[in-house]
Amino acid sequence: MPIQLSNPQDLRYARAILLTALVGMGFGMTVLFAILSPLGREVGFSELEISSIIAASSLTVFLASPRWGRLSDRWGRKKVLLVGLIGYIFGTLLFATVFHATLVGWLIPAVGFYALMISRVAHASLMAAMMPSASAYMADITDVAGRTKGMGAVGAATNLGNIIGPAIGGLLAGITLLTPLWFAAGLATVTAIFVILFLPESPRKLTERSHVAPRLAYTDRRIMPFISVGVLMFMGMAMVQQTLAFRFQDVLDLTAVETAQTFGLAMGMSAGASLLSQLFIMQRFNLAPFQWLSLAMPVLVAAFGCMAIADSKALLMGAMLLQGAGMGIAGPAFMAGASLAVSPEEQGAVAGVAGSCGPLGFTIGPLLGGFMYQIEPSLPYWFTFFVYIPLFFFVLWTSKRMAKR
Repeated sequence: MPIQLSNPQDLRYARAILLTALVGMGFGMTVLFAILSPLGREVGFSELEISSIIAASSLTVFLASPRWGRLSDRWGRKKVLLVGLIGYIFGTLLFATVFHATLVGWLIPAVGFYALMISRVAHASLMAAMMPSASAYMADITDVAGRTKGMGAVGAATNLGNIIGPAIGGLLAGITLLTPLWFAAGLATVTAIFVILFLPESPRKLTERSHVAPRLAYTDRRIMPFISVGVLMFMGMAMVQQTLAFRFQDVLDLTAVETAQTFGLAMGMSAGASLLSQLFIMQRFNLAPFQWLSLAMPVLVAAFGCMAIADSKALLMGAMLLQGAGMGIAGPAFMAGASLAVSPEEQGAVAGVAGSCGPLGFTIGPLLGGFMYQIEPSLPYWFTFFVYIPLFFFVLWTSKRMAKR
């Protein structure tokens, strides 16, 4: 019989269980980023082809996330979260198997590339259920006053997994480049069992089957400012994140395994900076979402400028620390702002819509980044730098406009 929430102590218990599960989810979602670039180069894929694999899966998540968010209103947050976790497990096993077949020559690179695209899209269509259901669950167990801190806690837990994932993934890559993926599938299995046994059902009443779950348009006036910022913000992040492993390998003249290990460490440090900014800044001060974004944007602009001119390991690592600190504030602020803009009955829908902004950015960003990197390695970072400057002024303007309401 599922655990039900009936008092504040139960809500604290649910929050702790959800955040623990998010650590495992964060691990699984970041392991691939540490190894995909060197792994793709090992089988002869170009930067654009490697980026296209991520772009295809991100497009799938973009399309699927709003539907999973609405379904969580109908089926319940826990059920949809489990669909995402189980989909991640089988999708990761399939993706790793196809990559192994390509590495050992059972599939020629051209066939392997399309097989990887198909397996990654299938993987993403189910994995997309995880974050909308988790974010909506947190919205269910927090009030308006605590929503931004609640979303900050979601970001902090995910970033703790992001720290562990690339760090352990880099170490495991010393065995084989695919070992981190096998390990991630195993950890996701443990996380799914943990959720089944311990996560209570959400306190929110389910939408009746006879009623259609609320839908939200991306152009809804209440959330449009957040959607605009989110898409551009994540597009820039995707351009940077999907090319940084190439940048590390080329600037530092690393082998494939050394790239996975060094970049994995850098990703872990970046996630650590995100975690610290969420724990020691966001959890201590009460600011409106756009005020938080106004603080985060200049830090991110500085990070991308450093990446563009980087010619040493120290400068690359420093840029990633800045990026982590900035996104540690910007990501939760974006999600909290969208959540606060709508009614309690629309939390599943808004979690799906807002949660799809990242995948949309990661659909456009990797393709642009991979294409630009082939022209000039510093171009993706300069492009992002100049996109974020007007974005920063838009955030400032919107923050002042909302403060006058």
